[in-house]
Amino acid sequence: MKKTICITGATSGIGKACAYLFASKGNNLILTGRRKERLESIKLELEEQYKVDVKILCFDVQDRNQVFTNFTSLQSETIIDVLINNAGLALGKEPFDEANIDDWDTMLHTNVNGLLYVTRACLPFLSLSSSPHIVNIGSTAGKEVYENGNVYCASKFAVDAISKAMRIDLLKKGIKVTSVNPGAAETEFSLVRFKGDEAKASSTYEGFQPLSPQDVAEVIEYAVRLPKHFNINDLTLTSLAQANSFYTHKS
Repeated sequence: MKKTICITGATSGIGKACAYLFASKGNNLILTGRRKERLESIKLELEEQYKVDVKILCFDVQDRNQVFTNFTSLQSETIIDVLINNAGLALGKEPFDEANIDDWDTMLHTNVNGLLYVTRACLPFLSLSSSPHIVNIGSTAGKEVYENGNVYCASKFAVDAISKAMRIDLLKKGIKVTSVNPGAAETEFSLVRFKGDEAKASSTYEGFQPLSPQDVAEVIEYAVRLPKHFNINDLTLTSLAQANSFYTHKS
């Protein structure tokens, strides 16, 4: 059955891969991101290629007013069947005593506050669906803390806790909540983390095959199309070369 899928951080990586995969299955989309030109380009391509309806909302999830203003602009009868809270980032990889406090703020405001704002703004539209589902993109960093991960890990531990809390509090409303926690996936993640240092970013994935955005998107799509009575609560995904946040076998 055709659904409407709302995806945050849809201009690259896992979010973009989800947009293309869900569109290829005939689903309509609401895509959000900060980069308007990319959103417009993706919208045009998906509508032409898959003949689906794509709405775009350009805002930064850190900004509560922007989030609520943009979702309020949707028609009140808009139905959102699936919300994929994908927007997130890591900034820096320094020890606690050397880390940039502005980076801490950006990670917490994006990975935690942004997820909270978007979910609250979407709930009125999710409540109109016959099979509402929230998918929160966490991380293996939300399962175990690694050296120099400090606040990034804390933000993803928060996503894990929020997902559990949502699952309890929204149970009576029949809203599924799934947490998907990827390990190393080759996206713009490391380029953002290392602030444009391409050499550092690419070295993150040297010597092993990481997950691809498509790998993660396919798992999310599978979880979303399960029968109404069946929910996957929590999934942790890694490439074969990665056991967890600490151990990666590199050739």
